[in-house]
Amino acid sequence: MAKKKKQLSPYQPRKRSIGFYIKRDWQLYVLLLIPLALVIIFNYAAYPGLRMAFMNYKPAKGYSGSEWVGWEIFQKIFKDADFKRALRNSLIFNIIDLLVGFPMPIILALMLNELRYPRFKKVTQTILYLPHFLSWAIVANVAYTMFRPSTGLVNIWLMNHGIIEKGIPFLTEKWHWAVTYIIIGVWQSMGWGSIIYLAAITNISAELYEAAGIDGANRWQKMWHITLPGIKSTTVTLLIMNLGRGLMGSNFERLFTFDNTQVRDFQYQLAIYIYDKGLSGGNFSRATAVVLFQSAVGLLMVIISDRIAKMLGEDGLI
Repeated sequence: MAKKKKQLSPYQPRKRSIGFYIKRDWQLYVLLLIPLALVIIFNYAAYPGLRMAFMNYKPAKGYSGSEWVGWEIFQKIFKDADFKRALRNSLIFNIIDLLVGFPMPIILALMLNELRYPRFKKVTQTILYLPHFLSWAIVANVAYTMFRPSTGLVNIWLMNHGIIEKGIPFLTEKWHWAVTYIIIGVWQSMGWGSIIYLAAITNISAELYEAAGIDGANRWQKMWHITLPGIKSTTVTLLIMNLGRGLMGSNFERLFTFDNTQVRDFQYQLAIYIYDKGLSGGNFSRATAVVLFQSAVGLLMVIISDRIAKMLGEDGLI
């Protein structure tokens, strides 16, 4: 007897070959090749160059002619007093930046989500996103104009209203510089960071808010019991990424534009150390070793925070 041909249910998706999808969406695959090539060239293709951290690398001799020194570069770095100072400053400022800056996009997203007038909401979002697209050179010039001790707009306003008697050295004294540096960094990034949280909030079912409204919940109660739990997984994911990327990192452009001799004790962080002791002097082995150390610690922080997130019941990243 001939076997009956198995008929597919009209609701069962038909299995198709990869050639079918390539033929149907070949334009999209071609466009995808461009960013894929950039990632491979500028990220993965650079990995063989990490061996430079274990060599006394000389550009004229290349990899084959440079002397292999093993862990000697790392030993010199860890004994260097300037590296210890840069590492201490980077850790302190990055931890403060994380504690102050990480909650701000969440708070901002909650506030924007509660706005009921659509046109005002769009204008507000545009104004808040704009600082992200400004270079740190522009941000620093505006900051120095606003925070000069005698002629800055902020000090003039404070003195005219009798709040202070003389100008505050916001950017010329190291302790005031530290506070101002953190606040400007939060201001520059919080608008852009709120986009992801706003997208997560839109995925929360409107029926939950309607049910809470019927039960008599006000706006604060809805935010606390519905919105915040609804974006919990997004918050944990971004926290893990920030711990891995931001705890040991430092922004050279941001630090360089706010540089002056009076604040060098706090301004000297790992990005400045890499430039001063590595790139500017042609010591590429030292610069590579410091970057490799930063990446290793960042990876370790991602793994640890991911394990903690899974212990608390979250999905994690790995």
